[in-house]
Amino acid sequence: MPRFLVRRVLGALVILLIISAVTFWLFYAVPRDPATMSCGKNCTPDMLAQIRHNLGIDHPIPVQYWEWLKGIFVGREYSGFGHCNAPCLGYSFANRQPVLGTILDRLPLTLSLAFGSAVVFLIFGIGTGMMAAVKQGKWQDKVASSASLVASSMQIYFVGYLAMYLLVAKLNILDNPSYTPLTDNPVSWASGLMLPWLVLSLIWTANYTRMTRSQLVETLSEDYVRTARAKGMSRRNVFFRFAWRGAMGPIVTIFGIDLATLIGGAIITESVFSLQGVGRLALSSVDKSDLPMLLGVTVLSAGAIVFFNIIVDAVYALIDPRIRLA
Repeated sequence: MPRFLVRRVLGALVILLIISAVTFWLFYAVPRDPATMSCGKNCTPDMLAQIRHNLGIDHPIPVQYWEWLKGIFVGREYSGFGHCNAPCLGYSFANRQPVLGTILDRLPLTLSLAFGSAVVFLIFGIGTGMMAAVKQGKWQDKVASSASLVASSMQIYFVGYLAMYLLVAKLNILDNPSYTPLTDNPVSWASGLMLPWLVLSLIWTANYTRMTRSQLVETLSEDYVRTARAKGMSRRNVFFRFAWRGAMGPIVTIFGIDLATLIGGAIITESVFSLQGVGRLALSSVDKSDLPMLLGVTVLSAGAIVFFNIIVDAVYALIDPRIRLA
């Protein structure tokens, strides 16, 4: 296991390096000049040259990328802006703040949204899928399969606005979506995010219901499961000791990718509920052509996906003893 993790971490660093290089080139190769956007209406050539120098964009793209990469480890000095401490992901052209600091300010909300909704859709999705698999062909299976099919066809922007109108404006059952840090008030933190959790988890619950059911139905027909039944093991013991563990491998793999995607920024969800998370930060950076901020969010999202893939590979072997890490 340790050798496997070391190899995967080293491979992940190479992948992130390639992603950052390609992303950096794509973002900085666009025709829009960030210095021109920062200069304002009464811009002069001298002012434009000074801004380019202050932002460090008066060099070729490979030099800029090297300076950006070096800033992650040793920090970076920006003329007119000050020193950006390591790890430095650059300086925002739009709000004139360090990129990493801005992302970290928004990250707790996105993490709360991602992990909270993940708990909801895992409990209900896997639970409903298990019930449908056990009751295969019966009315419970048909109801669960039909409901999951309908729910998976819905869109967050439709369900979100509808839920806010019914549950907040009309019935006043839930609080208006907002964010309070968990350490300040856990009750306000949960009540402010309850509606986004429920809406975001609706579609994901439907997906995990169908996926869990299909995996369990397939696993329950495997030879080793039938052999365990033939040896006289109880139905409950066979289900949880053999079938459930064998079916959870693919689900864990998909969950790692889904969770990383949510952490990378649930743009639509945050936009619908006016939550200022990483997703809204990425969206506003696109509107402002804030290239360093876009690069920082992209690297964060890629890092989350790579990190959770490593975790999933390790957990996969613990869940299914047939899998060996080589």
